[in-house]
Amino acid sequence: MSDAADLTPPTTADKAAALAALHVPGDPLVVVNVWDAMTARIVARTPGVRALATASHSIAYALGVEDGEGMSVDMALDAARRITASTELPVSVDFERGYAPDARGVGENVARLIEAGAAGMNIEDSLAGATSERRPLDEAASRVAAARAAADTAGVPLAINARTDTLAGSPDNWSEAIDRANAYVDAGATSIFMLGLRDEQMVADAVEKVRAPIAVFAHPGYLPISRLAELGVGRISFGPQILGLTLSHLADAAAQLTAHGDYPAELSYRYKL
Repeated sequence: MSDAADLTPPTTADKAAALAALHVPGDPLVVVNVWDAMTARIVARTPGVRALATASHSIAYALGVEDGEGMSVDMALDAARRITASTELPVSVDFERGYAPDARGVGENVARLIEAGAAGMNIEDSLAGATSERRPLDEAASRVAAARAAADTAGVPLAINARTDTLAGSPDNWSEAIDRANAYVDAGATSIFMLGLRDEQMVADAVEKVRAPIAVFAHPGYLPISRLAELGVGRISFGPQILGLTLSHLADAAAQLTAHGDYPAELSYRYKL
Protein backbone atom coordinates (compact mmCIF):
# COMPACT_ATOMS: atom_id res chain seq x y z
CA MET A 1 0.00 0.00 0.00
CA SER A 2 1.31 3.46 -0.83
CA ASP A 3 2.39 5.68 2.00
CA ALA A 4 0.13 8.68 2.53
CA ALA A 5 3.10 10.96 1.93
CA ASP A 6 3.27 9.69 -1.63
CA LEU A 7 -0.02 11.49 -2.28
CA THR A 8 1.34 14.89 -1.27
CA PRO A 9 1.39 17.14 -4.34
CA PRO A 10 4.84 18.33 -5.36
CA THR A 11 5.76 21.83 -4.26
CA THR A 12 6.94 24.49 -6.67
CA ALA A 13 10.46 23.88 -5.35
CA ASP A 14 10.08 20.15 -6.07
CA LYS A 15 8.92 20.91 -9.59
CA ALA A 16 11.73 23.37 -10.20
CA ALA A 17 14.36 20.86 -9.11
CA ALA A 18 12.78 18.20 -11.31
CA LEU A 19 12.65 20.56 -14.28
CA ALA A 20 16.29 21.56 -13.94
CA ALA A 21 17.29 17.88 -13.73
CA LEU A 22 15.51 17.15 -17.02
CA HIS A 23 17.98 19.30 -18.99
CA VAL A 24 20.34 16.45 -19.83
CA PRO A 25 22.79 16.82 -22.73
CA GLY A 26 22.21 13.86 -25.02
CA ASP A 27 18.81 13.05 -23.51
CA PRO A 28 17.08 16.37 -24.14
CA LEU A 29 13.89 17.56 -22.57
CA VAL A 30 11.39 17.97 -25.42
CA VAL A 31 8.66 20.47 -24.60
CA VAL A 32 5.54 20.89 -26.71
CA ASN A 33 4.64 24.50 -26.00
CA VAL A 34 1.20 25.31 -24.58
CA TRP A 35 -0.78 28.51 -24.07
CA ASP A 36 -3.80 27.86 -21.83
CA ALA A 37 -5.22 25.40 -19.30
CA MET A 38 -6.77 23.16 -21.96
CA THR A 39 -3.63 22.73 -24.06
CA ALA A 40 -1.60 22.25 -20.87
CA ARG A 41 -3.85 19.43 -19.68
CA ILE A 42 -3.94 17.70 -23.06
CA VAL A 43 -0.16 17.78 -23.44
CA ALA A 44 0.50 16.92 -19.78
CA ARG A 45 -1.48 13.69 -19.96
CA THR A 46 0.22 12.54 -23.15
CA PRO A 47 2.58 9.59 -22.64
CA GLY A 48 6.23 10.61 -22.59
CA VAL A 49 5.66 14.22 -21.59
CA ARG A 50 7.83 15.14 -18.59
CA ALA A 51 7.33 18.90 -18.34
CA LEU A 52 5.53 21.76 -20.03
CA ALA A 53 6.66 25.08 -21.44
CA THR A 54 4.57 28.04 -22.50
CA ALA A 55 5.09 30.18 -25.59
CA SER A 56 4.56 33.90 -25.03
CA HIS A 57 3.68 34.42 -28.70
CA SER A 58 0.86 31.87 -28.47
CA ILE A 59 -0.50 33.26 -25.20
CA ALA A 60 -0.40 36.81 -26.51
CA TYR A 61 -2.19 35.90 -29.73
CA ALA A 62 -4.83 33.92 -27.83
CA LEU A 63 -5.44 37.06 -25.76
CA GLY A 64 -5.64 39.28 -28.83
CA VAL A 65 -2.42 41.23 -28.28
CA GLU A 66 0.97 41.27 -29.97
CA ASP A 67 3.95 39.21 -28.89
CA GLY A 68 6.98 41.07 -27.55
CA GLU A 69 5.47 42.13 -24.23
CA GLY A 70 2.20 43.20 -25.75
CA MET A 71 0.83 41.57 -22.61
CA SER A 72 1.14 43.38 -19.32
CA VAL A 73 2.96 41.57 -16.53
CA ASP A 74 -0.41 40.93 -14.87
CA MET A 75 -1.75 39.31 -18.04
CA ALA A 76 1.36 37.14 -18.28
CA LEU A 77 1.10 36.10 -14.63
CA ASP A 78 -2.61 35.33 -14.91
CA ALA A 79 -1.92 33.06 -17.89
CA ALA A 80 0.94 31.37 -16.03
CA ARG A 81 -1.26 30.82 -12.98
CA ARG A 82 -4.01 29.13 -15.01
CA ILE A 83 -1.53 26.84 -16.73
CA THR A 84 0.41 25.81 -13.62
CA ALA A 85 -2.86 25.12 -11.79
CA SER A 86 -3.96 22.72 -14.51
CA THR A 87 -1.17 20.14 -14.06
CA GLU A 88 1.23 18.72 -11.49
CA LEU A 89 4.02 18.60 -14.08
CA PRO A 90 6.70 21.30 -13.93
CA VAL A 91 5.92 24.32 -16.10
CA SER A 92 8.52 26.61 -17.63
CA VAL A 93 7.05 30.02 -18.45
CA ASP A 94 8.23 32.14 -21.36
CA PHE A 95 8.65 35.40 -19.45
CA GLU A 96 9.93 37.37 -22.45
CA ARG A 97 12.20 40.23 -21.27
CA GLY A 98 10.98 40.15 -17.68
CA TYR A 99 8.30 42.86 -18.09
CA ALA A 100 10.47 45.44 -16.36
CA PRO A 101 12.89 48.20 -17.39
CA ASP A 102 15.59 47.22 -14.90
CA ALA A 103 17.02 44.25 -13.01
CA ARG A 104 15.24 45.15 -9.78
CA GLY A 105 11.89 45.06 -11.56
CA VAL A 106 12.77 41.73 -13.15
CA GLY A 107 13.49 40.29 -9.71
CA GLU A 108 10.18 41.55 -8.35
CA ASN A 109 8.27 40.08 -11.29
CA VAL A 110 10.08 36.74 -11.06
CA ALA A 111 9.11 36.53 -7.38
CA ARG A 112 5.49 36.91 -8.49
CA LEU A 113 6.01 34.33 -11.24
CA ILE A 114 7.20 31.80 -8.68
CA GLU A 115 4.16 32.56 -6.53
CA ALA A 116 2.09 31.77 -9.65
CA GLY A 117 3.59 28.27 -9.64
CA ALA A 118 6.28 28.47 -12.31
CA ALA A 119 9.06 25.90 -12.02
CA GLY A 120 11.14 27.56 -14.71
CA MET A 121 11.29 30.54 -17.01
CA ASN A 122 12.74 31.89 -20.23
CA ILE A 123 14.27 35.35 -20.24
CA GLU A 124 15.70 36.94 -23.39
CA ASP A 125 18.39 39.53 -24.00
CA SER A 126 17.05 41.38 -27.03
CA LEU A 127 15.45 44.79 -26.70
CA ALA A 128 12.56 44.41 -29.12
CA GLY A 129 12.57 40.95 -30.67
CA ALA A 130 14.92 38.18 -31.74
CA THR A 131 16.60 40.11 -34.56
CA SER A 132 16.83 43.44 -32.72
CA GLU A 133 19.70 44.98 -30.81
CA ARG A 134 20.67 43.19 -27.61
CA ARG A 135 20.94 44.74 -24.18
CA PRO A 136 24.49 45.54 -23.07
CA LEU A 137 26.00 42.35 -21.74
CA ASP A 138 26.40 43.49 -18.13
CA GLU A 139 22.81 44.71 -18.04
CA ALA A 140 21.45 41.49 -19.54
CA ALA A 141 23.46 39.36 -17.12
CA SER A 142 22.24 41.46 -14.17
CA ARG A 143 18.66 40.64 -15.15
CA VAL A 144 19.43 36.92 -15.10
CA ALA A 145 21.13 37.38 -11.73
CA ALA A 146 18.07 39.20 -10.41
CA ALA A 147 15.86 36.31 -11.47
CA ARG A 148 18.17 33.87 -9.70
CA ALA A 149 18.27 35.99 -6.55
CA ALA A 150 14.46 36.14 -6.45
CA ALA A 151 14.31 32.37 -6.80
CA ASP A 152 16.89 31.87 -4.04
CA THR A 153 14.93 34.17 -1.74
CA ALA A 154 11.79 32.12 -2.43
CA GLY A 155 13.64 28.86 -1.78
CA VAL A 156 12.84 27.62 -5.29
CA PRO A 157 15.63 26.31 -7.57
CA LEU A 158 14.00 27.93 -10.59
CA ALA A 159 15.15 26.49 -13.93
CA ILE A 160 16.23 29.64 -15.79
CA ASN A 161 16.50 29.14 -19.55
CA ALA A 162 18.39 32.30 -20.54
CA ARG A 163 17.99 33.18 -24.20
CA THR A 164 20.60 34.95 -26.25
CA ASP A 165 19.44 36.32 -29.58
CA THR A 166 22.91 37.22 -30.80
CA LEU A 167 23.00 34.82 -33.75
CA ALA A 168 19.43 35.67 -34.74
CA GLY A 169 20.32 39.35 -34.99
CA SER A 170 23.98 39.01 -36.02
CA PRO A 171 24.39 35.56 -37.61
CA ASP A 172 28.20 35.64 -37.74
CA ASN A 173 28.86 37.07 -34.28
CA TRP A 174 29.85 33.78 -32.71
CA SER A 175 32.18 35.19 -30.07
CA GLU A 176 29.48 37.47 -28.66
CA ALA A 177 27.00 34.60 -28.56
CA ILE A 178 29.35 32.41 -26.52
CA ASP A 179 30.42 35.28 -24.25
CA ARG A 180 26.81 36.12 -23.52
CA ALA A 181 25.85 32.49 -22.95
CA ASN A 182 28.57 31.91 -20.39
CA ALA A 183 27.93 35.26 -18.69
CA TYR A 184 24.32 34.19 -18.18
CA VAL A 185 25.47 30.84 -16.80
CA ASP A 186 27.70 32.69 -14.35
CA ALA A 187 24.71 34.86 -13.41
CA GLY A 188 22.63 31.82 -12.52
CA ALA A 189 21.09 30.40 -15.70
CA THR A 190 20.31 26.68 -15.68
CA SER A 191 20.42 26.35 -19.46
CA ILE A 192 21.10 28.57 -22.46
CA PHE A 193 18.57 29.00 -25.24
CA MET A 194 20.53 29.93 -28.38
CA LEU A 195 18.57 31.06 -31.39
CA GLY A 196 20.37 30.86 -34.72
CA LEU A 197 22.30 27.60 -34.40
CA ARG A 198 21.97 26.85 -38.09
CA ASP A 199 23.83 23.58 -38.61
CA GLU A 200 25.39 20.57 -36.91
CA GLN A 201 28.77 22.20 -36.41
CA MET A 202 27.29 25.25 -34.71
CA VAL A 203 25.21 23.07 -32.41
CA ALA A 204 28.22 20.90 -31.56
CA ASP A 205 30.39 23.96 -30.93
CA ALA A 206 27.78 25.52 -28.66
CA VAL A 207 27.46 22.30 -26.67
CA GLU A 208 31.24 22.24 -26.26
CA LYS A 209 31.83 25.90 -25.40
CA VAL A 210 28.84 26.82 -23.21
CA ARG A 211 29.04 25.78 -19.57
CA ALA A 212 25.39 24.69 -19.32
CA PRO A 213 22.92 22.59 -21.32
CA ILE A 214 21.98 24.07 -24.69
CA ALA A 215 18.34 24.62 -25.66
CA VAL A 216 17.32 24.97 -29.30
CA PHE A 217 14.25 25.97 -31.28
CA ALA A 218 13.36 23.18 -33.71
CA HIS A 219 11.25 23.39 -36.85
CA PRO A 220 10.59 21.58 -40.14
CA GLY A 221 13.79 21.42 -42.18
CA TYR A 222 15.99 21.69 -39.10
CA LEU A 223 18.16 18.92 -37.68
CA PRO A 224 16.10 15.89 -36.59
CA ILE A 225 15.36 15.56 -32.90
CA SER A 226 17.36 12.33 -32.75
CA ARG A 227 20.39 14.09 -34.23
CA LEU A 228 20.09 17.01 -31.84
CA ALA A 229 20.18 14.48 -29.01
CA GLU A 230 23.30 12.86 -30.47
CA LEU A 231 24.97 16.27 -30.64
CA GLY A 232 24.38 16.79 -26.91
CA VAL A 233 21.50 19.27 -26.86
CA GLY A 234 19.72 19.48 -23.50
CA ARG A 235 16.34 20.97 -24.43
CA ILE A 236 14.21 21.22 -27.57
CA SER A 237 11.15 23.44 -27.98
CA PHE A 238 8.89 24.63 -30.79
CA GLY A 239 7.52 27.97 -29.62
CA PRO A 240 4.43 29.31 -31.40
CA GLN A 241 4.69 26.65 -34.11
CA ILE A 242 2.51 24.38 -31.96
CA LEU A 243 -0.19 27.04 -32.07
CA GLY A 244 0.35 27.20 -35.84
CA LEU A 245 -0.09 23.44 -36.14
CA THR A 246 -3.30 23.56 -34.09
CA LEU A 247 -4.77 26.45 -36.06
CA SER A 248 -3.85 24.80 -39.35
CA HIS A 249 -5.87 21.74 -38.42
CA LEU A 250 -8.74 23.97 -37.30
CA ALA A 251 -8.73 25.90 -40.59
CA ASP A 252 -8.64 22.67 -42.61
CA ALA A 253 -11.60 21.29 -40.66
CA ALA A 254 -13.57 24.51 -41.09
CA ALA A 255 -12.97 24.43 -44.85
CA GLN A 256 -13.99 20.78 -45.08
CA LEU A 257 -17.20 21.23 -43.07
CA THR A 258 -18.36 24.42 -44.78
CA ALA A 259 -17.82 22.73 -48.15
CA HIS A 260 -20.29 20.03 -47.07
CA GLY A 261 -17.46 17.53 -46.90
CA ASP A 262 -17.00 14.50 -44.70
CA TYR A 263 -16.82 14.87 -40.98
CA PRO A 264 -13.16 14.89 -39.93
CA ALA A 265 -12.35 11.66 -38.11
CA GLU A 266 -11.09 13.55 -35.07
CA LEU A 267 -14.27 15.66 -34.78
CA SER A 268 -15.24 14.73 -31.23
CA TYR A 269 -15.28 15.95 -27.68
CA ARG A 270 -12.92 13.41 -26.21
CA TYR A 271 -10.44 16.06 -25.09
CA LYS A 272 -12.21 17.20 -21.97
CA LEU A 273 -10.91 19.27 -19.09
